[in-house]
This record gives sequence, structure tokens and C-alpha cells, in this order.
Amino acid sequence: MHNHCSPKDAKAQRNKIEPKSFFTPLRLCGLIFSFLVLLTSPALSQNKTARFDPDGSFWVLGQPPNELSEFGGINLNAKRSRQLPSPGLQTTNGTTYRFKTLIVKRDNLTFTTMSRAGVSYSFSGRFLKGGNFSAAEFNDEVPVLEGTLTKFRGGKKLAEAKLKFSYFGGT
Repeated sequence: MHNHCSPKDAKAQRNKIEPKSFFTPLRLCGLIFSFLVLLTSPALSQNKTARFDPDGSFWVLGQPPNELSEFGGINLNAKRSRQLPSPGLQTTNGTTYRFKTLIVKRDNLTFTTMSRAGVSYSFSGRFLKGGNFSAAEFNDEVPVLEGTLTKFRGGKKLAEAKLKFSYFGGT
């Protein structure tokens, strides 16, 4: 037995099987959108945990030149941790030169200090590592920051040196 069907009959049969709905394509788009959001959610949360945060202290690796022998370290301490010195440049005798200007970015650490007894400092450098420094395990012999430190007296350059720094996050 062979059943013949005309195009008109086929269309009527298809309409019975596949009811037309205006919302079906919208539901499909919603499902695709939800799926894409689920796929990208882990990536978004990973970026938040890997946020760049170098808060802490940076100490010179090796000896600075004699003209900068009083230089102790750089203290970012934006969170005002009691385990770290006040923000600014610290000398070996404990004097802190507060930041006058400060830019802290992954590829750029730049600052100038306030003047004390006519002496001020500037620094221009870059971080060698990223991430959240206080959560990382850094070896205190491995540099995480490098740049040029310049010392001024009365606005005149007295000394300048390229230095490398290790990280200290507090105890």
C-alpha cells in the first residue's frame, strides 16, 4: 500500500506536529545566553582572585651605592597594617619620607616624596610579578620590583641608582 500525499497535506501534517510559537526562538536565545554566562562565570571569579595587589614593603637586594646608603625601603602599606611601617620611603635610621605623588600599577610604580630638611626622593620602576603579593610565597632573595631611585637636595639631583627589591608582607 502506497500512500500519496500532496504538498498541502504535508504542510497540514507538519503544523499538527510542530505548533508555531513566537516565544520558541526567544527561549532558545535565553538558554544560549544562560549557558554562556555559566561558561564565563569561573573566568570572571578567577580574575577577581588574581587581582594585582602589591601592598607591603620592598627592601633593597644587595647594597645601594654609598650616596644612597641611608635608603632602607619602600612601604606601600595602603591598608595601614600595624605589622608594616607607615607608607612612604624609609631610611635606615627610621625616618619616613611620605609620598607626595604615587602611582601603583602592575607595570608602573612611580612616586615622589615630600621634602624633609631639603631632601626628597623619586622612584620610577616596574613590578616583576603580578597577583596578590600578601597571598603569594616570595623568596626574599628574588626580586619582585626594579627601578631607578633618585635623591634630591634642594631640587638638585645628588644620587641615582638602578635597584632591585624583594617583598615583605609583614609578620
